[in-house]
Amino acid sequence: MINLLNLKRLFIVPIVILSTSCSSESDTILPDESESNELSSESVELSSAENIQIFPSNHPLNKEVTNSPVDLHSNIILENIGLNSGLFADFGSGLYNDAPIGIPYTVVDGGQQNVPITFNENGYPSESDKGPFPIPLDAPIEGNGKGDSHVISVDVENGMLYELFNSKQVGTGFEVSSAAVFDLNENTFRPDGWTSADAAGLPIFPLLVRYSEIEKGEIDHPIRFTIPRSKIYEGYIHPARHLVSGNTNDQLLPFGAVLRLKSTFDTSDFSETNKIILQAMKKYGLILADVGSNMFISGAPDDNWDNDDLRALRNVTLNNFEVIQMGEITTK
Repeated sequence: MINLLNLKRLFIVPIVILSTSCSSESDTILPDESESNELSSESVELSSAENIQIFPSNHPLNKEVTNSPVDLHSNIILENIGLNSGLFADFGSGLYNDAPIGIPYTVVDGGQQNVPITFNENGYPSESDKGPFPIPLDAPIEGNGKGDSHVISVDVENGMLYELFNSKQVGTGFEVSSAAVFDLNENTFRPDGWTSADAAGLPIFPLLVRYSEIEKGEIDHPIRFTIPRSKIYEGYIHPARHLVSGNTNDQLLPFGAVLRLKSTFDTSDFSETNKIILQAMKKYGLILADVGSNMFISGAPDDNWDNDDLRALRNVTLNNFEVIQMGEITTK
C-alpha cells in the first residue's frame, strides 16, 4: 500500500551529489549530556524571528520582482493551471482536523540542546543534513503528525534554520524522511539536485505568511504556494534545487518559478491584513515550492488570524497574475 504521506515524493527524481555542508555518517548524533539545557523549548517569542536578517539582501528570496519582465509563456501557463482558480490561504486560527491550521515553527536561542535525527525507511538521507539539530522535543509538528508533518526550528541567536519533513518525535530526537539546514547569514542553497523539507529544495520558514509580519506591517519576501503535480514542469529554476518527474512543455510551471500579482489589481476593498499579503504578491510574488492543492498559499498558524477575512483571498484569481520571466530551467 502506498504511504499517502509520501505520495508526492514518489515522483521525485533522486540525484545524489556529495556536499561538504553535510555531516558525515560517522558524526555522533547523540545529545551532549554535558549540556545542562532542557530538551523542551526555551521561552523565545516567535516574533523575535522578525528581528533577524533572513538571508542577505541580495539573496534571490529577497529579490523584488515589481519591475521584472513577464515570461513569454505566462498566459498559457496560467490558463493551464486555471485562470478562475482563487487563492486559498492554507493557514489560520483555531483547529482543523484537531490540528492548528498552517505550518508551525518554533524559535530558539543559542542555548537550545541538540537532538539526534534518524531517517525512516521512506527517507532521503543521501539528500539530507544529518544532525544533530537544536530542535526542542516539544516543537510543534504540522498537522499533529498528519500530512507533511513539517518541523521547523529557527535559531535566532546564530541565524540558523532547521527544517524536517515527515517528522515524528521518537525517544530523544526525531525520526524523519528528510532534513535540511540553512545558514540565514549566507547566500547558501541546497546542493544542486537535493531536496529539502520541501520537494523544490527551498527553505519553508522564509516563505511563510506569519502573523508577526502583519503586526510589523510588511511581508518582505515571496510567499510559498503549491499546485498539483500534473501542472508542474519536470525541472527547476534557481534558487529551487530539485524536481519532480512529469512532463516538459510550455504549459507547465517549474519549481522556483514566481507569479506576480498585477500592479493594476485593486486591493482597496480588502482588509488591512489582506492588503499586506496582496502587496507582498505584487512586490515579491508567489514562489512554487511543492506539490499540493491548487493555488494554496502557505502560512503559520496563529490565534490572531481572522479565518473569515482570509477567505476573501479566494476572490483573487490567477487571471490577476502573471509569470515573471524565468531563468534557465534545470531538467536533470
